Amino acid sequence: MSPTDAPAGATSPASPPSAVLDVWCELQCPDCRAALDDLHALRARYGDALEIRLRHFPLAKHQHAYAAAQAAEEAAVQGRGWPYVEAVLARVAELAERGNDLLVEVAREVGLDADEVDTALIDGRHLLAVDADQAEGQAIGVTGTPTYEIGGQRLDGGKSQEGLRERIVEIADGLLGRG
Repeated sequence: MSPTDAPAGATSPASPPSAVLDVWCELQCPDCRAALDDLHALRARYGDALEIRLRHFPLAKHQHAYAAAQAAEEAAVQGRGWPYVEAVLARVAELAERGNDLLVEVAREVGLDADEVDTALIDGRHLLAVDADQAEGQAIGVTGTPTYEIGGQRLDGGKSQEGLRERIVEIADGLLGRG
């Protein structure tokens, strides 16, 4: 997904310091679904001072993850990336059974142009964005999801989420001068 749904822009000198948290995620991953609680808590704590960017890392073991990443890219283009991602993650088990039909259904449910999402899955217009995220993830050592990167530090949540939110808070507070 373009890293956020909001337009990117340079931080002006009057703006408060900001930090970026990249979340390497896969939309058919139950652990990524569980990580949403941490992301909500981080959004509540930092607001706009912490930019949370979804980065795609579809895993070969999940048949529909690559298509889900492409659909999420189209949702971002339509301005509803995070709501779409959260709605798909809420239905990871169903995605395993229904694939593209579910992706299009969820698009309709969150107010997207579902026909355009379906077309994007067919024409592959977002393949390069998904591939670029995955390649970057591999380059920094991502092997599973969710994996976080903040302040140049990679935190692997694929094995356990325990303690990760606290570690992210510690790093973010340092980057934002809140320590």
